[in-house]
Amino acid sequence: MSYIVAIPTYNRVNEIIHKTLHTLYEGNVDKNKIYLFVANKKEYEIYEKNIPKNLYNKIIIGKKGITNQRIFISKYFKEGQYIVSMDDDVERLEMLKGDRLIKLNELNLFFKNSFELLKKEKLNIWGIYPVRNPFFMYKDITTDLRFIIGVTFGYINRHSKILYPSIRAETKEDYEQTILFFKQDGGVLRFNNITAKTKFNAEGGLGTDRYERNKNAADYLKNKYSDIITIFERKNGMPEVKLKRLNRI
Repeated sequence: MSYIVAIPTYNRVNEIIHKTLHTLYEGNVDKNKIYLFVANKKEYEIYEKNIPKNLYNKIIIGKKGITNQRIFISKYFKEGQYIVSMDDDVERLEMLKGDRLIKLNELNLFFKNSFELLKKEKLNIWGIYPVRNPFFMYKDITTDLRFIIGVTFGYINRHSKILYPSIRAETKEDYEQTILFFKQDGGVLRFNNITAKTKFNAEGGLGTDRYERNKNAADYLKNKYSDIITIFERKNGMPEVKLKRLNRI
């Protein structure tokens, strides 16, 4: 089955044109594979008016909020569909070569190969290294419990509530999604030599009040998955979470 690319986006029409859509275009991803998911009719009209038609297939009005939108996307496509989910501000994907990062040019081939490997491993979600720093990255592809960041990931679609993160995990929904897939499938696949160049916490997207939302999400995850989640604070005081490393089941 061929893959599609789903891009949840909110209030970032310029960013999506010059970043994610440009990235996909340069990566030889067919525009007919690309679907944009916006929050409401007003956003639809803005995106439809401003984005060149040669960069995407369809704009769909989904739900506001990244957690709700991710669930909407899964319900929108049929079961078994190969879905690549990308944030709207991905400047490029990069690959570790030696001790430096180089641009990953052939995204279409990477996405195809990722799903082939996923099927071979009998798993249902793949992801990339969450930190853009070649010092910490390595060439191994792992299948134990490791964080699958929401910036860019792929999954084989299933209409199962068991796999849908809670709205209470908003801003950290990708952590809960990682846990849910791991619990359901016994493993998650991660390319530790691939990462994304993007600007975290940019305007638009998730919006403001990030401290409170991070704290609430971290508390929720810690309470629900106390055997897996630990909480720590960054130097700026921002609450963050970390996954305990668990072997593939």
